[in-house]
Amino acid sequence: MKYLLILLTLALSTETNMKEVYTFTTQTKINEWRIVNDGVMGGISTSSLSLTDAGHGQFSGHVSLANYGGFASVQLNKTIKLSEQKTCIVLRVKGDGKAYEFRLKGEISQPESYVHPFTTSGEWENIKLPISEFYPQFRGRKLNSPNFNFNSIEQLSFLIANKKEEDFKLLIDWIGLE
Repeated sequence: MKYLLILLTLALSTETNMKEVYTFTTQTKINEWRIVNDGVMGGISTSSLSLTDAGHGQFSGHVSLANYGGFASVQLNKTIKLSEQKTCIVLRVKGDGKAYEFRLKGEISQPESYVHPFTTSGEWENIKLPISEFYPQFRGRKLNSPNFNFNSIEQLSFLIANKKEEDFKLLIDWIGLE
């Protein structure tokens, strides 16, 4: 019994270090998010963000390479203050085994995004992305500038751009800071 209490205490103490900054529920206002696909440059990729019956966000669609396209994304403008104690973004997602990018902007008006790629396993998982590893990118090209070093985040986004034509589906439970 003593060891069970110790394990329970350890499990709870590690969870308290986590701060959820966005959680999908059946009450989520899905119109807070904005779809931005390659149509902004002539492409024809399609995507949507919907809520599942369980209340998860479902980012899904088809990436097309036609007309020099090749990406689909969904963005949320949300101000999140950062502290020195919180050094990682944590994503609770269930993907389709494909590679995605999670992107940040320190200021909505900046043209570049700060990018961290991740690959999904096909199962529910917590993916931990160190904020210091988010590198600057503009129009698919990595910039020779410092990595993310802002005091807050003003925009979050998920993007898929694997340089191939493909269907995709990413379920999102929550986004957190640790």
